[in-house]
Amino acid sequence: MHILNCKGKLLLLDKPVVMGIINVTPDSFYAGSRKNNTEECLEQASKMLQEGAAIVDIGGQSTRPGSVQISASEEAERILPVIEVLSKNLPGIIISADTFYAAVAAKAVEAGASIINDVSGGMFDGSMLETVGKLNVPFICMHSKGLHHKMPAKAFYGDVVKEVLDFFIERLDACRQHNITDIIFDPGFGFSKTPEHNFTLLKNLSILKMPGKPLLAGISRKSTIYGTLGITAQESLNGSTVLHTISLLNGASVLRVHDVKEAVQAIKLVEAYSNTI
Repeated sequence: MHILNCKGKLLLLDKPVVMGIINVTPDSFYAGSRKNNTEECLEQASKMLQEGAAIVDIGGQSTRPGSVQISASEEAERILPVIEVLSKNLPGIIISADTFYAAVAAKAVEAGASIINDVSGGMFDGSMLETVGKLNVPFICMHSKGLHHKMPAKAFYGDVVKEVLDFFIERLDACRQHNITDIIFDPGFGFSKTPEHNFTLLKNLSILKMPGKPLLAGISRKSTIYGTLGITAQESLNGSTVLHTISLLNGASVLRVHDVKEAVQAIKLVEAYSNTI
């Protein structure tokens, strides 16, 4: 069982939980996750909490392949007002700030966030791990190769599972050196990975579990789903639920999703299945 200390709010992971995605961006790959102002974000966050989300993840920068990287200041301008409004109006909410900028991470926690979600695993900004250690908040450490337009469409791996596992082992040591103890690892589905890489990681997810550290699966509505099925991101809810179910059966503790209600239902059904003698 994992217990994360989110700035005094304890998040118990005795069973899997859902992280709902809210993107304060004009260009995220799934239009349904985009929100344009604090009112829309507050409404969406409230809905997610009612549907059973344990965490709400606020991002201000699209990390889809080919996206244009924005500055730390622009990202802060997008997400800080939202974090402040949610923190003020939804007491007890656990907010994750999706950023790879250390300066934004610090400001986000000051505004009310209590988890930092870094798609670079602390590799993009050399100050990130030191900052998170001083902030004393949980850190979501994701594997990726490059970011945005620099991220190769098809990265090459000798053994994708081994490479991600090696990355986790190295990052675990680096986090410990900066006094970060609450760590969630994310294999980074879709980040410089082909559908074959993603399915291989999904099939071997249990191998990637670090002792005492929760594992996050962020595969909701991604191109591995809609590309394989020949549909669109908007049509990928059913496919997302299928892969969420596989993730849960293979050991995921956190599902990062666009559709909270359906993910919560998947968790309940997998729990009932797993508890059957």
